[in-house]
Amino acid sequence: MSSLKLLWLESDTPFPPVHLALEDPPGLLAAGADLSIERLHCAYSQGIFPWFGPDEPILWWSPEQRMVLKCSEFHPSHSLRKRLRQIATQQQAGDFNIVIKVDTSLSAVLRGCARRSAKAVTSTWITREIELAYLAWHLTGQVHSIETWIGGELVGGLYGVSLGKMFYGESMFSLATDASKLALAHLVLFLQQQGVSWIDCQM
Repeated sequence: MSSLKLLWLESDTPFPPVHLALEDPPGLLAAGADLSIERLHCAYSQGIFPWFGPDEPILWWSPEQRMVLKCSEFHPSHSLRKRLRQIATQQQAGDFNIVIKVDTSLSAVLRGCARRSAKAVTSTWITREIELAYLAWHLTGQVHSIETWIGGELVGGLYGVSLGKMFYGESMFSLATDASKLALAHLVLFLQQQGVSWIDCQM
């Protein structure tokens, strides 16, 4: 059990150094403050992100160990590569039944991710407070959604934060086979075109 005390943040309290994050639970750094764009930008710039349940205060995390994906080393499975080629062939023939879009329906992606996380852990961490905060941040051009559409319906996607050379993946959902995987593959391509090298999966 860590002997360090969790710091409570007021609106003007800076984040503590990330090496002071607790060992139990691993990565918990601080609590409190708000979800303003300024606070969120400051957090992500330091590798810190909010993650908390509906009945909890805002909790800020910075795990020492986390999954990261180097875009240049992303290798889709054989079946996913085949699916991507099929979609490309269909689109070349004028069939756009399956399309991947960027930033056309972040609110719907957030709701889809919230429903998925609710089923997985009985209560979603994507609360209305989180949704409103990231929708506001999206207007500054730093929060993005990648969306898989089939027959004009949103069936999967993901969203995250893009700062500098890093994309911070927040959550994804899928209502059809490979829908979130297709979005991830297109995200990697999109990031490479924008000169972004890494995806931080946070946990």
